Amino acid sequence: MTADEADSSAYIDSAQLRRVSAGSLIGTAIEWYDYFIYGLIAALAFNELFFPTFDPAVGTIVAFLSFAIGFVARPVGSIVFGHLGDKIGRRNTLIATVVVMGISSGAIGLLPTYSTIGVLAPILLVVLRIIEGMSVGGEWGGAVLMVVEHAPPEKRAFYGAMPQYGSPIGNLGSSGVVALVTLLPHDQFIAWGWRVPFLLSFVFMGIALYIRFKVDETPEFRKIVQQDRTVKVPLFHVLRTNWRRVLIGVCASLVGSAPFYLLTTFIVNFGTETLHLAAGILLTGTMLGAVLEGIAIFFGGQLGDRFSPWKAVGTTALISVLLAFPLMALVGTASPPLVIIGIGVGIGLLGLPYGALGSMMADMFPDRSRYTAVAVSYNVSGAIGGFAPSVALASVAVFGGTIWATAVLLALSMLITAFGGILAGRAAHNDALTS
Repeated sequence: MTADEADSSAYIDSAQLRRVSAGSLIGTAIEWYDYFIYGLIAALAFNELFFPTFDPAVGTIVAFLSFAIGFVARPVGSIVFGHLGDKIGRRNTLIATVVVMGISSGAIGLLPTYSTIGVLAPILLVVLRIIEGMSVGGEWGGAVLMVVEHAPPEKRAFYGAMPQYGSPIGNLGSSGVVALVTLLPHDQFIAWGWRVPFLLSFVFMGIALYIRFKVDETPEFRKIVQQDRTVKVPLFHVLRTNWRRVLIGVCASLVGSAPFYLLTTFIVNFGTETLHLAAGILLTGTMLGAVLEGIAIFFGGQLGDRFSPWKAVGTTALISVLLAFPLMALVGTASPPLVIIGIGVGIGLLGLPYGALGSMMADMFPDRSRYTAVAVSYNVSGAIGGFAPSVALASVAVFGGTIWATAVLLALSMLITAFGGILAGRAAHNDALTS
């Protein structure tokens, strides 16, 4: 970041900074709520509702693949919304992402099922999931830049962690709502209860829009416009000047997808189908994890400001590598208290590197194409990590119900995150030598 860029971020008044922080946090929480709901309901009901012609196990895998398709759409959304974010501004683009997500997620709750309209039902489901994925592709990067580009230099990691709180809040909200509707008798849950979490998206969209209309554009983007420094095609600018750093960002960002969905979407299905536990037990674990993750994100952001974001990401990711097998061993016991602890602590640990990730990513790229660079890096990683539940489910089928393959996937994904953090440190060192 140049001295001018640092100066521009320092002039924002504290009241506006609070509004920006709240807007990024709440808006991102609602976006992630919408996105997580799909994964949870896919694990519990979509094989029966939309893919009933398959064997139940195969139908669940297909339902998870429909979940993963949203991740494939995320890089497309990152390009589209990243372009808008670098051309028309962070604020206006974030308003668009929340509208697209709210409408597509709420519409899922209105879909007829396979028993009503046949094969058209899963087709429409997949189309709406793709639209959801495109929206998320533009959300996280923009929300991070809104706060980082408003924040004073010495607090960029702290404020850059604000959108990350959206993940545990969205997880907590989605898990809580799904836990409530799963208390219904199974026939009522299948008949109408599964729709309720999706329909709430319309309400949450209105709340997010109200908040986002009240925040201002970032000082850094306003300066880009004033100096006429916008680039014609941000994606081409990123690939021409920073493609190596995009790869680093892809590695570091894996913490936001693969391990998280292994410990939420996959574990809910594994616990109910293989361990024969009640869904409420698994959802209690994910809700505990959401609380612990929120606490860990706070400390991750603090570590980022104290030591540097890349050190916080690289070092803390190694903790999850070391604890992956012990935590999955707790889940494998099928003892409800130990399962809850294994899931909760596992999700919680992800918050440490995740808390510093936003400021680390923003610092790696120049301001003119930063929205595109951050969004593409994060969402290419998300597209890769989104297939983790399907891979884990297939490994369970191949290896006879064991959870150890899942532990390997969890450890590997966190090792890649740590590697990305270390490489980001090398990039930061090179920047310091050339500045």
